[in-house]
Amino acid sequence: MEITAKMVKELRDATNAGMMDCKKALSECGGDLEKAKEYLRKKGIAAAAKKADRVTSQGLVGSYIHMGGKVGVLVEVACETDFVARTEDFQTMVHNVAMHIAATSPVAVSRDEVDPALIEKEREIYTAQLREQGKPEAMLAKIVEGKVGKFFSEVVLLEQKYVKDPDLTVEDYVKSVIGKLGENIQVKRFARFAIGG
Repeated sequence: MEITAKMVKELRDATNAGMMDCKKALSECGGDLEKAKEYLRKKGIAAAAKKADRVTSQGLVGSYIHMGGKVGVLVEVACETDFVARTEDFQTMVHNVAMHIAATSPVAVSRDEVDPALIEKEREIYTAQLREQGKPEAMLAKIVEGKVGKFFSEVVLLEQKYVKDPDLTVEDYVKSVIGKLGENIQVKRFARFAIGG
């Protein structure tokens, strides 16, 4: 199948990937736009994995204010070079992550930052609920761990469904930007402030 400039432009508009990457993805996927999007997403995630150990000593502190000043977020996102930190793509990603935090109110960036006391409290609640429902004692631990995993997907920033594209997690979104910019990027920390909250 012939890959037209219109097809390449459509894929580029949908993914923000480079023109040559879009053309290659369409060629690899027989001109199928949806398959090409998935191909580019996988390529970005694979590229991100290769860069995960690289030092991130540059970056930005981004902010987002919502609801007429009722909710505010500061987020620190690091990258490898000041050059990348100044790009529009990086700055857009920082803004989008801050906006996501304002909307979803996560408690930590990653699982290992969640307060162990909070996790233990959730386990106790789930165990009590399951016993109340009459679930067999032998199955409780496995069911509770599944519920704790779901809890993490709701309160851990990188595991949450990305508000602008629920097919992605926030981590997938960041990895797609890593694939595009070619540098390791890490969300370091955030603070969310809410009036009356």
